[in-house]
Amino acid sequence: MATAIVIVFILGYLAITIEHSLKIDKLVPALLMMAVAWALVAFGIDGFENWFDSGSSHLLNGKDGFQNFADLPLHASDHGHGLTSKSSWLEHTLLHHFGKTCEILIFLVGAMTIVEIIDHFNGFSTIKGFIKTNKKSVLLWIICVLAFILSAIIDNLTATIVLITILRKLIPSNKDRIWFAGLIIIAANAGGAWSPIGDVTTTMLWMGERVTTVKLIEYLILPSLVCMLIPTILATFLPAFKGNFEPIEDQGEINKRGPLMLYLGLGLIVFVPIFKTVTHLPPYVGMMMSLGLVALVAEFISARQFSITDQSAAADPHSGHASSPTFRALSKIEMPSILFFLGILMTVAALESLGLIFVFGQDVQAAMDTNLFVLLLGAGSAVIDNVPLVAASMGMFDPNEFVADHSVWHFIAYAAGTGGSMLIIGSAAGVVAMGMEKISFFWYLKKIAWLALIGYLAGAGVYYVISGI
Repeated sequence: MATAIVIVFILGYLAITIEHSLKIDKLVPALLMMAVAWALVAFGIDGFENWFDSGSSHLLNGKDGFQNFADLPLHASDHGHGLTSKSSWLEHTLLHHFGKTCEILIFLVGAMTIVEIIDHFNGFSTIKGFIKTNKKSVLLWIICVLAFILSAIIDNLTATIVLITILRKLIPSNKDRIWFAGLIIIAANAGGAWSPIGDVTTTMLWMGERVTTVKLIEYLILPSLVCMLIPTILATFLPAFKGNFEPIEDQGEINKRGPLMLYLGLGLIVFVPIFKTVTHLPPYVGMMMSLGLVALVAEFISARQFSITDQSAAADPHSGHASSPTFRALSKIEMPSILFFLGILMTVAALESLGLIFVFGQDVQAAMDTNLFVLLLGAGSAVIDNVPLVAASMGMFDPNEFVADHSVWHFIAYAAGTGGSMLIIGSAAGVVAMGMEKISFFWYLKKIAWLALIGYLAGAGVYYVISGI
């Protein structure tokens, strides 16, 4: 049965990889393989000899004082409480993984909603006002620095969308924009790697208590900066970034509340790690608090008015919500991405529960140097989505041995966050840029991939020096 579950994962992930050819959104195979994997776990539960206790990060094999899963009955005969049967372990493990996954998803929903509220007030147009140049090389540096900083706050995917949208208001030619978009991908992924809220994978490591905010920034900000700087410096010598461009005249409407909402939203997102440090509560609690404050201000300044005498409002019970910036923001968040992450993370959880990932991790540690493996994992994230790779790595390495802020966790955050830049399909930022600017896979491979590779290796080298590994 374990083999069948692995096959389901491989087939499901293959369908995700070729979603454009199948013309089926990636959330569909993700959800299907999650449900099928756990159904197969339930059907085969009585035949499994190994089970991985995620709470203690140990195999239930009768060693070190732990239960022997193979000796447990299928159901508890005394109907008592406690983990005394295989069925009780299944229920406990499923609930544990679902709870941890939902913590991440609720956190992401909160962050996405704040970003959409900022956009509702056209807050990101404030950034465009800072750009006062018509030189391509200067614009390249401004855009890359903005991508590096913004992605650390609003995540690399959103930062890419925002900056490409700004680029469209500056440069009319798609042939010119795709070069800038390629460097945005590199800079945004580099910026997301050193922040606990900059990338889904770093958020997973942070919420899984593998890294802390201060140490993550301390060890990764310089390698990530080098990963962004080296490709940007090299790019300034390319013909595509020589000369000037003719800016498009801005005909858009400016919202006077935009700057307020931009600074408030970004400030409250940055506040979340501080909230966690002070209260020791899970990060999603702080994100919900930040969302509540942003929504409160948004509702107040939008000056919505209700009247019980307004017949049209009375006829439509949702008319008040329709003009609410919070309601509109919630209707625009990327729910397909949320469901995709649910499917991926819960499928990996099924493989972890059978002990397959932990055993694989032990075999890898015995066969090669851990840091070499992590470096290869980063390269692999260019082909395979970094979310399942990081989820798997969290189950491979024993947290009792690799404690919080161990160098391996920081290196995983860097490698998985920046390695995806080497292919345009290797990161969420790359995929969204590919769609927005119609960038060809092979164009990116030929023109941009070598810059990303040099940046990735340079940043890894800096991390080796800083961490002393």
